[in-house]
Amino acid sequence: MANLPNRDAEKARAAEAAVAEIESGMLVGLGTGTTAAHVVSALARRVAEGLSVTTVATSLGTARSAQAAGLAVLDFADVAAVDLCVDGVDEIDPALRAIKGGGGAMLREKIVAQAAARMIAIADGSKSVATLSRAIPIEILPFARASVLAAVGRLGGEPLLREGRISDQGNLLADCDFADMSDLPRLAALLSAIPGLLGHGLFLDEIDVLMVGEDESVKRCDRPSGPSLI
Repeated sequence: MANLPNRDAEKARAAEAAVAEIESGMLVGLGTGTTAAHVVSALARRVAEGLSVTTVATSLGTARSAQAAGLAVLDFADVAAVDLCVDGVDEIDPALRAIKGGGGAMLREKIVAQAAARMIAIADGSKSVATLSRAIPIEILPFARASVLAAVGRLGGEPLLREGRISDQGNLLADCDFADMSDLPRLAALLSAIPGLLGHGLFLDEIDVLMVGEDESVKRCDRPSGPSLI
């Protein structure tokens, strides 16, 4: 049997490549999830070597991990702009359009991403796909649960609530399967227009650079140029 890719090593390799672009004095947005955890570790090593940065976190879990690693973490409520955001993706296509939110933090992740001058997405090889197809995570105000789920259904989606899971804001989380995802900008706009739907996991224009870990290298894609090996 052929050796299977070491996905965790690929994530770590991509994280190292992204963290190498961080410069002293930057305010850095830290993502959420297993891939972003590698960013925290890599950045902490650089800080221990003398890099001077401050950070904001997209989840309470990331904030705790970053502080435990010795990183300075600011409250994003007091921050208007971020120099660079580094975050993982659940799925990403060649146009750098992504689905995020497997960890339930897509609302905070999108807020930080849109406040950032530049965003780098990092991924292992399994997350790079020709066409986005996985379920789209959404965050729902509990008061609007039934109406939001019904509205998603009218758009052709099949929402499934994450039982026993809530966001850091105390809101409900659901994953929505759509048979037709041929017009992502339209779908994103329609989801955003649903009252009580607070955020969704379609990231269509936030990502500027993608770093994908491979066997012994990192493949980099910049918007809008093509891929190269580094």
